[in-house]
Amino acid sequence: MSGPSTDPQFAAVVEVLYHYFDGLHRSDTSILRRVFHPKALYATATDDILLELDMDRYFSIVDGRPSPASRGEERADRILSIEFAGPVTALAKVQCAIGDKAFIDLLSLVYVDGRWQIIAKVFHYDIKPVQ
Repeated sequence: MSGPSTDPQFAAVVEVLYHYFDGLHRSDTSILRRVFHPKALYATATDDILLELDMDRYFSIVDGRPSPASRGEERADRILSIEFAGPVTALAKVQCAIGDKAFIDLLSLVYVDGRWQIIAKVFHYDIKPVQ
């Protein structure tokens, strides 16, 4: 039996998540386009209104904002958990921050076209306290 550190599928999902974090930190949609499936869903109801975007709309927002890296923001990303529902389906719970928002992202991943891809990003955020 292989553990998380030796399971190649687990390692492949971790690699996708690290690219996801890099893409967010750099606001680099060329990286994000490699980790998101083109038909992925982006959704939150944090402000009591459902916000759901397709990837084109989401990527245009990312392209239009200054990157956390360019603002000198410290990275606060980490993987909280990864669970597999089967050989081609996984769920990752991750944490990251952009500006004054601290995010918890639930990322559903599917293994299609020979690689793991994020098919849904459902998230919640809190405003970080001013220090």
